[in-house]
Amino acid sequence: MTDKIDKGPADTPPAAAAPETIKAIPVRHYGRYVSAVVVLALVALLVNAFATAEKIQWSAVGDKLFDSTVVAGAGRTLLISVLAMIVGVILGVLLAVMRLSKNPVTSWVAWAYIWFFRGTPVYVQLLLWFNLALIFPMLNLGPIYKDEMTDVMTPFMCALLGLGLNEAAYMAEICRAGLMAVDEGQTEAAHALGMSHGKTLRRIVIPQAMRVIVPPTGNEFINMLKTSSLVYAVTYNELLRATSTIGSTSYAVMEMLFVASIWYLVMTSVFSVFQYYLERRFARGSSRNLPATPFQKIRANLLSLRSQGGAA
Repeated sequence: MTDKIDKGPADTPPAAAAPETIKAIPVRHYGRYVSAVVVLALVALLVNAFATAEKIQWSAVGDKLFDSTVVAGAGRTLLISVLAMIVGVILGVLLAVMRLSKNPVTSWVAWAYIWFFRGTPVYVQLLLWFNLALIFPMLNLGPIYKDEMTDVMTPFMCALLGLGLNEAAYMAEICRAGLMAVDEGQTEAAHALGMSHGKTLRRIVIPQAMRVIVPPTGNEFINMLKTSSLVYAVTYNELLRATSTIGSTSYAVMEMLFVASIWYLVMTSVFSVFQYYLERRFARGSSRNLPATPFQKIRANLLSLRSQGGAA
């Protein structure tokens, strides 16, 4: 008889030892620390130089910051910026449509307008409007209106035309880029449904183009707040002229320039926040996950710290 073969399980090898946990050691960037120390030192020296300057009366900055003349000048700056931006947006949309028109006359006129106002400085344009009475002493529109040009071209009107018409040239290119960003199939589909060209622009093209138009428009308005200081040349009593007048009479020239800078920083910062949330609103249709707002980031950090404290 043959011996029986033992079919029992073979001896299993011992279990392998678990690998050790890898300890990742981050690379140290000593250059970052050195550059940070150098930058902070330079900033500290700059701040200290202005803070300890004997010829700067910082108390005058605080006293004149909310002076009635300064506040009124800031209000005029905001007013002329908003009105000029409205003129620029409305005329810019019209010029963009004219530029994209198949009519060669309207397209050429729009191109010539953009070429002239983008090619000449805003300061020169303001002076042209301010001195228009040297060429046309009278504004004669026949039976509609007739008056002396010096009475028509007030500082406010010169500032509005100079800023608004110049802004229209830039807004025309922004609007044209936004309109061209919309797929042509949208227009073709609207025309196939029997919609007119104007209705297609209002209902289909412009709403989709707003996502491209809004961000640079916000930047243009913030730039308009600063560019409005150039209307000082046409004697419009905005923020810079108001502070300069006080500085020349009180011999606090630098102090009043600091006051004007603070007001410009406050206004541009406030409208930068509005621009941020406006961009988020128009980005809802193009992005699935919108970036967190600053308040949402702060709330998330506070919640994470609270959860870590509870776990401890």
